[in-house]
Amino acid sequence: MKDTVARPDSLLHLLPEPALLIDTREDRIVEANARAVDLLKLPRTGPVRLERFLGKSMPWFLVFVEEVDHRGEGWTRAVSMTTAFGDPLRCELRARFVEGQPELLFLVIHDLDELDRRAERMETEGLHRAGLDTWRRAEGFFAELERRNQLILNAAGEGIYGINSEGKTTFVNRAAQEMLGWTSADLLGRDIHAMIHHHHLNGEVYPSHDCPIYRSFRFEQVSRIEDEVFWRKDGRPIRVEYVSTPIYDQQVLAGAVVIFRDITERKENERKLREALAEVADLRDRLEEENAYLQEAISTERAHHDIIGVSPATRQVLARIDLVARTDATVVISGETGTGKALVAAEIHKVSDRARRPLIHFNCGSVAPETVEVELFGQVRGASAAATRDTPGKLEIAHGGTLFLDDVEQLPPEIQSKLLVALQRRAVIRVGDTRERPLDIRVIAATTRSGDGRGGVRRIQQNLFMFLNVFPIECVPLRDRPDDIPLLAAHMLRIACRRLNRPVPVLTEGVVRQLLAYEWPGNVRELGNVMERAVVISKGSKLILELGTDRDAGARGDTMVRTEAEMQALVRRNIVNCLRETSGRVSGQDGAAALLGIRPSTLYSRIKSLNIAEEEFLAAPGAPR
Repeated sequence: MKDTVARPDSLLHLLPEPALLIDTREDRIVEANARAVDLLKLPRTGPVRLERFLGKSMPWFLVFVEEVDHRGEGWTRAVSMTTAFGDPLRCELRARFVEGQPELLFLVIHDLDELDRRAERMETEGLHRAGLDTWRRAEGFFAELERRNQLILNAAGEGIYGINSEGKTTFVNRAAQEMLGWTSADLLGRDIHAMIHHHHLNGEVYPSHDCPIYRSFRFEQVSRIEDEVFWRKDGRPIRVEYVSTPIYDQQVLAGAVVIFRDITERKENERKLREALAEVADLRDRLEEENAYLQEAISTERAHHDIIGVSPATRQVLARIDLVARTDATVVISGETGTGKALVAAEIHKVSDRARRPLIHFNCGSVAPETVEVELFGQVRGASAAATRDTPGKLEIAHGGTLFLDDVEQLPPEIQSKLLVALQRRAVIRVGDTRERPLDIRVIAATTRSGDGRGGVRRIQQNLFMFLNVFPIECVPLRDRPDDIPLLAAHMLRIACRRLNRPVPVLTEGVVRQLLAYEWPGNVRELGNVMERAVVISKGSKLILELGTDRDAGARGDTMVRTEAEMQALVRRNIVNCLRETSGRVSGQDGAAALLGIRPSTLYSRIKSLNIAEEEFLAAPGAPR
């Protein structure tokens, strides 16, 4: 830019502020002082147009020029300028036209950023001028205030930390540092959520926008949380409860303060207590079930509690019991129905080291298929609509003792497989549960073998039978050990008389011969029934046996089809036998009607319709009816 104006140019460079001389007709910068060149980054050569530095503010500048022309001078902060490189400037413009040359505009540019810096410097200088003592007093006051605040914070037993509105840590007390393992240098100025609150205990990511601490100052609400986790510097979680409270600076939300307590030990104690209570509940349920079972076992009428007999077969069974009882070997007892398999199992348990614990008897064929799994394995509450509480199964109840599986072949195949797994793993899982419970039991299984030699063994899965059949014991049918019949009959006769409060009749040789001549398809169980029935129907010291072919046909499995006439003959013969037993008495407690289980009037009607005469059942004419 060449010197075009002499007088203004001589004064322009003396000004301490950036100044321009502008030709308004050509929109050209005629001259600029050094301060203006530095501020606007003006090129050193060539014509420069003012519009380059005004951009979109050009219309406002034209309005400003008109104001200057009208008033003679003017100032404005409404016009924005940029440097030659496009950098924006905050500025205040002052202008007036040169006298005698109305086309020339004298423009002074005040850099507002520079003015702010000057004001700050002046304020600082003012503080310095106020005196070093005043500054030192203020510093001491705030230092003492900070020291007292730190003493209070560090004396607190709870962890305390603060965050600003951006989630950055502003302070951390000593208790928080000790609990978290982080130092103040680690946490101050950093996003504390990302450092100690980033995941849930189950490993799921914990986003900061879901954090109650952040919500407390975003929504200006107090958050009280009773169970969450903070993560220590070493990566270990601690269980905490905390309160997050928003804090304000002159009614402006500034952040939040968090007060927390380590409850890891308390939660661990609560967990141990819950487990202990659950274990107590399990033991209580087991004891209740054991008690119910034992009460039922006590009340159940048992023929006898010891094995009685002198036959070689009985002596062999006793010898095998002695061999296996003291071990924990699994036993399979086979034999026909009524041969005393349950009694053998009881004798094994009674002599074993588990005798102080119960012998749990589970009859596999007496439970409906849909409930056998629950009865055997137990269930947890909610496993089914009917499961209102946790219930242990027979396997759990027998823990520490002996489980007797009677008629094991009656178990459904899928239950046999599950039973085998439980016995092999020595653990049981209740229905509806996933937790294994330890199992320490001895298993004695019984399987029924029919009189023709075909047994239930064929219905047991081979792998289960191989697991159970460690030590087999066979119970011989009663018909194959006649030497035991007199002893068993006498023993059962005494038990039946004691239970029915009757005198013990004499067991004559004739009665013994009758007993020995009978085939006993129902074995010892049938013998007990026969002796009890004999006590009921016998009068005085004479023992009357009822071993009629027709009465025992069902016990022998007779499936022969009879005609109506044959059935009527059977009914007639049965009534005659009954009248003979009661000496012709029909009514009354000991009458024939009571023995038959019908009304006396009904029996009188049948006697008449069947043409039963007195001489058929009376030993002498005129006996009482």
